[in-house]
Order: sequence, then C-alpha cells, then structure tokens
Amino acid sequence: MYRENTRVIQIGNRAIGGGNPIAIQSMTNTKTEDVNATVEQIHSLEEAGCDIIRCAVPTMEAAQALGQIKKQISIPLVADIHFDYRLAIAAMENGADKIRINPGNIGEEERVRAVVNAARSRNIPIRIGVNSGSLEKEYIEEYGGVTAEGIVRSALGKVQLIEQMGYDNLVISIKSSDVLMCIKAHELIAKQTDYPLHVGITESGTILSGNIKSAIGLGNILYQGIGDTIRVSLTGDPVEEVRSAKLILRTLGLRKGGVTVVSCPTCGRTQIDLIGLAGQVEELVKDMDLDIKVAVMGCVVNGPGEAREADLGIAGGKGEGLLIKKGEVIKKVPEEQLLFALKEELLKLESGT
Repeated sequence: MYRENTRVIQIGNRAIGGGNPIAIQSMTNTKTEDVNATVEQIHSLEEAGCDIIRCAVPTMEAAQALGQIKKQISIPLVADIHFDYRLAIAAMENGADKIRINPGNIGEEERVRAVVNAARSRNIPIRIGVNSGSLEKEYIEEYGGVTAEGIVRSALGKVQLIEQMGYDNLVISIKSSDVLMCIKAHELIAKQTDYPLHVGITESGTILSGNIKSAIGLGNILYQGIGDTIRVSLTGDPVEEVRSAKLILRTLGLRKGGVTVVSCPTCGRTQIDLIGLAGQVEELVKDMDLDIKVAVMGCVVNGPGEAREADLGIAGGKGEGLLIKKGEVIKKVPEEQLLFALKEELLKLESGT
C-alpha cells in the first residue's frame, strides 16, 4: 500500500499515514528514569528535526518518569515495551502518545488484551514491532530460516490478534539487519495491509556502516512509495540518526528545507584543505532554515562550472578563492576569507536582503 493510501493514525500532535509528510523518529539512549538527561537529549533531537521520540521503558520507574518528560517536550512520546504488559499500561497512564510492543513477548493473550483495552480507553496507537531476530520458531521452520515471508506472516498474525480484540489503531514495524531481506519484507507487506509502516534497518551498525545500510535500504523502500515514518538506527549519538534521516528524505525529494552541501572529491589539482573546508561548511549550515544547495569546490579552474547547479558555491585555489552564485563568480577573496564570504551571503539569504 503506497503511503498516500495508508490509514491516518494520530500520534499525539502528529498525524502519520494517508500521504502526510514522512515523520522522522529516533530513540533516546539515556536512562529514561533520569528525567533531566532524557529531556535534555530530546530537546537536542527536536532541534535537529526529530518528529517523534521513543524511550525505553524497562522498569516501572521509567514508566512513571514519562509523565514528567512529556510535560517538558513538544514532540510525541512513544514508550518502548518488552515482556511486561504492566509497563505498557503504566506508560499509557503516564501520558505516552503511542506504545511499541511485540505481542509475542508480552505473554498470554489476556495480558495482550489488557494492553489493548488500556490503549482503546485512551485511543492510543499501538505499534506492532517484529524484528528478524525475534521471529518465532514456527515461521523459521516453515520457511527454512529467517525470511522476509516469515517476518511478514508474523507481523500480520499479531495485527489480526489485536483486530480480533476490537482495536485497529495500529502502526506496523518489520525490521531486519539484512538490508535485502528488509526491502523484500516491506514490498510484501505493503501489498497486504493499509496500516502505516514504520521503516528502518535494525542493528545497522556504526555511523559509517549504519548510514550506508540505511541509505540503501530506506532509500529503496521509500522510493517505491512505501513507508510513513522512518528511523536511521545508528550506534552513536541519536542526533546523527536525525541528520541522516533528513538527508535521505531530501535526497529522494521527500522533504524540503535545509541546506544541501555538495563538494567535489579531492584530486591532484586541489591546493586547499578541501576536506576541512567542506566540514566547516556543513557545520555552518546545519541549523540554517534555507532550502538551497551550496557547493564546495577545490579548484578555481573547474569550480564555477561544476557549481553551476548550486545556489551558492566557493572554490579554492592557491592563496585565493572564488565566491560563486548561480554559476557566476561574484567575488574573489583571499583563501582564508572564503568561509567568511560564504557565511555573509548565507546570512543575507536568511534575512531576505
């Protein structure tokens, strides 16, 4: 089911599905019981562009902390629950806007029903999460291992269980650390349900490997019109997850806004510290609310032409550099003033002058 036709689900103040903008999610890595640390991290994630935040709820103290956290943040708060159904109920009682459960590890059916009843009484969405690592033995045996087909069967079986309990305020998440399996699973499930899909490559790894796997996996899935919310799962600062997710969405044309930085690879003609300069430019523009492209080039010979498609650009040579606008050189400056000259032009654009 393409995202334009999935059901609309309300998570706090955010609507997902039905063609609404794809929401970026992340997850805190603080101890949820530490309210101050958790709120501080969520504020950083909000500033980076996070739309929905999930917190682990492994203890009753963590569930109770959600109420204090929610009062201090602006984005919807999701409680991540494993095993103990009482934590799911307590999380909802303390203001969680959505809960994430795997009904398979909650226990007997009556415990799942208790969670569903609590969600129904507050109209709180349930995200049904199934990961390849938690696939039931019956599906592993039936399909001869962990497969995309097995993951989909498991997820839809859990959806059916909750539907039979009279509740359909649901979001589905099926994840695998195997990129190709994850892509196939989403292609299969999108044909069989109209519930919104939360998409991610689980356990994708460190900043480098995780970004590559996520860009390939999420990019492929999203490009097919599948996916209503996303998370780039990285072993690192959650803020990096949000930045990567934004870049993936912008690259696919699924989100506007923010400065896109393009830079040329270094070569033997490069006579400046292009790597350092490109990094400085990325840092300079990361919080600017401009929908433009900025080029950073290491050669004054080819730089203006290569930067033609950018709104602004700089090109460095030995001892001097060029400031470029829409492919035209507008200023020649000493090398050490390149970054300052670019910043001046960006600030003019921000102020509308």
